Amino acid sequence: MIKTILILAGITLLPFLELRASIPYGILQTDLHWSVIFMICVITNAILGPIIYFLLDKVLHIVLRIKFLNRIYHHYVEKMQNKIHKGVEKYGEWCIAIFVGIPLPGSGSYSGALAAYLMGLSYKKFIIANLIGVIIAGIAVTAVVLTGDNLAHYFVKSL
Repeated sequence: MIKTILILAGITLLPFLELRASIPYGILQTDLHWSVIFMICVITNAILGPIIYFLLDKVLHIVLRIKFLNRIYHHYVEKMQNKIHKGVEKYGEWCIAIFVGIPLPGSGSYSGALAAYLMGLSYKKFIIANLIGVIIAGIAVTAVVLTGDNLAHYFVKSL
């Protein structure tokens, strides 16, 4: 059981996969109950966001001393700020929560932490927004997988 929990946590920590991969893997490939899988993956992902935000705050200044990376960073920052600045100005942490909560590629705790950091959202507000977003994403992915898995039993004959 510990090995399964570590695999679920490991998949959840992978950029671009996060809950979108770990919850389906857990429900469809392990013997754990879906609620246990949900809790493991959501807790892991909820912890991930604040760690990424913290690391961005501490490490980014060192990395930006490299001119090539500095240029790429500033190009990405301008692009990101133009996309979400109005939403963050108007809705604050709710915009980040929705961004984290949409279980699509390119959204999640990693990109939510980066967006919040780039937009100047405080660490405390990001933690709350990340938690809300991760719970939304976890519920959405779990519901889709459970519904899809149950529907498959009607259409696929068991041997």
